[in-house]
Amino acid sequence: MTLADGTYRLGPSTGRLLIRTSRAGLGRRAGHDLTIEATRWSGEAVVAVADPDGSSVSVTVETGSLEVREGTGGLKALTDADRAEIKRTLEGSALLHTAEHPTITFRSTRITGTPQSFEITGELTIKARIHPVTVHGKSNDDRLLHGWATVTQSTWGIKPYTAFLGALRLADEIRVEFDVTGLEPVDEAG
Repeated sequence: MTLADGTYRLGPSTGRLLIRTSRAGLGRRAGHDLTIEATRWSGEAVVAVADPDGSSVSVTVETGSLEVREGTGGLKALTDADRAEIKRTLEGSALLHTAEHPTITFRSTRITGTPQSFEITGELTIKARIHPVTVHGKSNDDRLLHGWATVTQSTWGIKPYTAFLGALRLADEIRVEFDVTGLEPVDEAG
């Protein structure tokens, strides 16, 4: 499948949106590097292959839809109880405060490059704070599009999780990744 000019819907039916965390601190061996998936998200991409500046992307993620998919490292395997506790912590007021901030949004302000290698600059809104972020992307044979951005949690007022009096903590920088595996054209008539 090749990328063609048009307007496309994005969401779980067309790809995946993942957040990858890593550990820091003296007690980092006790914790896990997490892969968290957004299970409810939506967006729209306007593609102008020959004129990237005429392209745009917008994405909205429901903060309550983040699910822990994997935990690697650590002294013991991640349990279902651990996953539930991590979800509660994510949704709490110290981190995402999902009751007050039910969505995270990204709106592109500039797109450069080609479908094979591109950068999307835009505004990321988390907890009502807006800051710029750059998404790096490419296309390859097994996925239509793959991309990533590094997000520093403290920039958006999120204090990275800590345990054991700070000996174990999540690194401030997390990696957000996306894979687009299919295209759903927006029905202009509908």
